[in-house]
Amino acid sequence: MTTQFADATVMLENPAVSMRQTVDDVYRDDGRRVFATLIRLLGDFDLAEDALHDAFTTALKQWPRDGVPANPRAWLVSTGRFKAIDGLRRRARFDASLATLAAQLDTTADDDREVEREGIADDRLRLIFTCCHPALSPEARVALTLREICGLTTEEIARAFLTAPPTLAQRIVRAKAKIRDAHIPYQVPAAPDLPERLETVLQVIYLVFNEGYAASSGASLTRSDLSGEAIRLARLLHELLPDPEVMGLLALMLLHEARRESRTTPSGDLILLEDQDRSRWDREQIAEGTALIERALRLRHVGPYTLQAAIAAVHTEARTPEATDWVQIVGLYDVLMRLNPSPIVALNRAVAVAMRDSPAAGLTLIDAILERGELTEYPLAHSARADLCRRLGRLDDARAAYARALALTHQEPERRFLEARLVDLPD
Repeated sequence: MTTQFADATVMLENPAVSMRQTVDDVYRDDGRRVFATLIRLLGDFDLAEDALHDAFTTALKQWPRDGVPANPRAWLVSTGRFKAIDGLRRRARFDASLATLAAQLDTTADDDREVEREGIADDRLRLIFTCCHPALSPEARVALTLREICGLTTEEIARAFLTAPPTLAQRIVRAKAKIRDAHIPYQVPAAPDLPERLETVLQVIYLVFNEGYAASSGASLTRSDLSGEAIRLARLLHELLPDPEVMGLLALMLLHEARRESRTTPSGDLILLEDQDRSRWDREQIAEGTALIERALRLRHVGPYTLQAAIAAVHTEARTPEATDWVQIVGLYDVLMRLNPSPIVALNRAVAVAMRDSPAAGLTLIDAILERGELTEYPLAHSARADLCRRLGRLDDARAAYARALALTHQEPERRFLEARLVDLPD
């Protein structure tokens, strides 16, 4: 008997095992939705977290006896809310303020139908905007988003960002206290405020993705768990709020993620775009990303993420490096520079100009960026300059630029790549 069928037989013979699997499935699929609604009803992250666990513990006891409710999600919300109110009442004899809070929560108690009418999907959107509120520090937004929306543990987040778990835990605690003490509203911003607030949310999601796609430090070039969580968040946001820039960000991440498997050797060494095996690119992700970017462009609200996704789409359309349409890429960077000028965009445009025109043309642009004092501590600016100097035969300049990039790089595969480039330079 195979393991799969053996497990199924055990579940049939033991209803408790089968029910535990059912509860686990509901927790996996709906746990964060239930949590978001409990925050709305209870007004407190920690109280909602306890209520969530109490609700699922109760489900494990009652569902085997009474059966799975017709609407498990609403049942869990109602059970968690009432468990929280009962807990506050029991603790009220030590703190009179808790009795007042319990009474307030009790008077606003909804039945299951009201919970559904309020819209659990809306609750998840409210939670995203709360965790990404601009009053919180960027580090706190990322940590709180991964913890409360994605459900990652403190240890998982700390490991991903090479932070000590106690430090990360304190960051989350302070963020929750800031939300409470500053009375940050648990709501989707009004229409006039939505563009600015949405930009903050997209920045958080893209920051999570970038750390997964190109880790800032450590032994591995990528972290698929983090980039996967960012894509999952963007899908959720797109489902709840189909804004063109949300489509653009999701498309951008999918088009980058499609190249993940080709970006490193089996031993984890970096492979540049021009040297990647394009047959390994994920064509399903490319098709999905391309369709999204086409939809976003048709809406005629072109933002920075949409333009970056369009650039990524041009790269993925090229079946060979030589087939890349660098004229179109430079044109898109020109538009992006007008819309959202930044030294990073200018650097990327300079590299594209080098490919369209000549290494000398690109080097002139990069030198101008560095002379302005911009990106002097950014290793990719120096590695790009080194590559152009190498192609122009300016070997001493290339050697100095590679060495500077190496001194600024904390990511091991990138360090190995730069060290190899230095060794390969002729004497």
